[in-house]
This record gives sequence, structure tokens and C-alpha cells, in this order.
Amino acid sequence: MEDSRPTTRRRFLYAAGVAGMTGLAGCGEQATPTPTGTDSDETETPEDEEVQIGSGREGFEAEGGVPMSELPDLSGTLDIYSGRGEALVGPLIETIDDLYPDLTLRVRYGGSTDLVNQILTEGNNSPADVFYSVNAGALGALAENGRTIALPARVLDLVPNEFHDAQGRWVGTSGRARTIPYNTNQFSESDIPDDIFAFPDDPAFDGVMGWTPSYGSFQAFVTAMRILNGRAETKAWLQGMIDSDVATFNDEFAIAQAVADGEIGAGFANHYYTLRVLAGRPNAPIDIAFTEGDAGSIFNVAGAATVDTAQNAELAHNFNMHLLSAEAQEYFASTTFEYPLISDIERIRFEGIDLPTIDELNPPSGLDLSQLADIGPTLELMREVGLNV
Repeated sequence: MEDSRPTTRRRFLYAAGVAGMTGLAGCGEQATPTPTGTDSDETETPEDEEVQIGSGREGFEAEGGVPMSELPDLSGTLDIYSGRGEALVGPLIETIDDLYPDLTLRVRYGGSTDLVNQILTEGNNSPADVFYSVNAGALGALAENGRTIALPARVLDLVPNEFHDAQGRWVGTSGRARTIPYNTNQFSESDIPDDIFAFPDDPAFDGVMGWTPSYGSFQAFVTAMRILNGRAETKAWLQGMIDSDVATFNDEFAIAQAVADGEIGAGFANHYYTLRVLAGRPNAPIDIAFTEGDAGSIFNVAGAATVDTAQNAELAHNFNMHLLSAEAQEYFASTTFEYPLISDIERIRFEGIDLPTIDELNPPSGLDLSQLADIGPTLELMREVGLNV
């Protein structure tokens, strides 16, 4: 009998994406809890944001990748600690659960940093089998504490080497690029510097910029700057932005909304927040620009690891592999507007915004994403300039 799973799975994932992700435009990672934390979960969707998106979106075609039908079947029980919010990835996890009658997925949602700390506190008694993180820093923190099991080559080989750590202790599942969202009524693309250090010194950006000091992705960006440029230069940049009267927001989706509304002229945010604004407001006067080769252009990843307390490590490995399936990568590209990490999955496209491919981006060289776990010195530095983090 012919295996019908590819069609069934693809169709089911589309239905779940449309039904579960209506209004996703407001979903994003939450501001980092004060005073600790490197990153945390995606927020729930504001009820007044209704945007129907999903695989099958016009202009997106799923091609390439390994379909779930060609991956090992999943059978048994897995406890997943997810630092990605239920509103954002719940439909995908539920789809995988529903596709296998002998599989039970028990998911604990929370902040990525909080879940790392919980796993460390639980020690050998932790029920965690899989840790699913919003960024590489939390994955690196868990790995550096010896709480992950190396993933097999069949998982690691699905993504380029830069999207898993050298020891194979975690693997990236989707990516996000740092960008400068800007209001097209106030600026043109040529007005936006391609050097992150130009913003504090350029009078054109005095009083018109927005940032999110308490937000995990912003703190990862500052951590990258500290690692690449040193403490003194990073402190000077932070102080320079404060002196230029930068506005503070709670999250980066709010920055993108404020840019689109003309409340601010530009800001610092991950790429997908602009796309989520445009998904609901196609004619909004907002576009994105990129800096080049500096901390402002880092490419971070969400990813997964098998925890060392996994009762069935092979099952955990195979679940992580499903996050890199053709269907899951299509879901990330078309529904959460993230970069798929499987090279032959087409990225989402918007009229008026043609995102560069991963290969066309210009992130800084010499930065290992695992280094972003070193958040403590960054928080100390930010507090020294008076930021409430």
C-alpha cells in the first residue's frame, strides 16, 4: 500500500498553521525578566492583530528538504522544555504529536533562560528530554554545564556547520537576522548607515531611534558587540545611544509597529518583526536595512538539544530531526517568517521587501554563536550606563 503520509502531514501542518497562527504578527520573544535572563519565550498574540498566514502563502513554494515521511517514526513519551512560546511553535509540535499514534509529547513552555536554570536545578532528576531554545546563547549555556548529549551526524549534517556547535551539543532549527527597521516616509535606504557604530554620532538619528534593553535578542546583540569590540567600545556605544535620546520599548515587535506608525524613524530589531507588521499592514511605510560585518548584523538561531537526562536519547534525537524536516522548515519560513536553515527551502518573500539569502548576509566573522551564552558581563555593563536590566 502506498504511504500517504507526505500528503497528509503537509496538509495537516498547513491547516494547523492557518488555524493556530491567525494573528501571529504580535508573537515574538518576550522581554528578558529583570534582573536575570538571556532570552525568553514568545509572547501571546494581541487579540486585535488578525493576520492569516501559513504554508501555502502566495509566493511561497515548499521545495527541497527531507520530508517527515523519510524520517524515523516517533514512538514513546518525550518531555520538551520549550523556550519558544506556545502561540508560535505549538501548532508545529502538536502536528508532530498527532502524526504518530504511539507518540506523546509533554511540553513545558517558559523562558529559555528560566528553563536552563530549571534543568540545572533539577539535576539528574530532571524529566527533560529535549530543550528547545529561542536562541543559541541558552543552548550554549546548557551545553557548557554538561547537560546535553551530542547529536548524531544524521541530525547535524542537515544544517551547515555554523548552525551547530563544534561538539554537536545543539543544532539550530531556524534563524533570525539583526536589522534596522526604518520608516520609509522619514528615511531612504541610503540614509541608513551600514556601520552600527555610526548611529550615536549621526545627528540625523538623534531622538528618532528605538531599542529594547531588556529584550533577549538585544542583549545577545550587545554581547556580540562586547565580544567583538571590547568592553570600552561597547560601553561608549551604549552611552552614545542614550545621549542621542533613544526611545525604550518593551519588545521588538513594538519597535516595528512604532516605526510603521511614524512614532520613531528607525530602531534595532530582528528581521521578522518587520515582516509580521507587513503581513497585517501590507502598505505600512516600513522597510529594513542591514549593517555589515559587525554586531548589528549577527545571525542568531533558535535550536534544540537532547538533554542528558533523556530517557530515550534516540527518540529525542529523532524529534530534533523533525524540526529540520521539509515541513517544519516550510512552517518556519512561511508562518513565523524566520530563515529556514535547510538551504533548499525557499524563504518567504514580501512585495517590496526581498530578504537577502543567508549567503547574502554579512554577519561578523570570528563569532561563535555559543559565545552569546556569556550574558553576565553584558548585563553588568548595561547597568553601568543606567539601563534597567
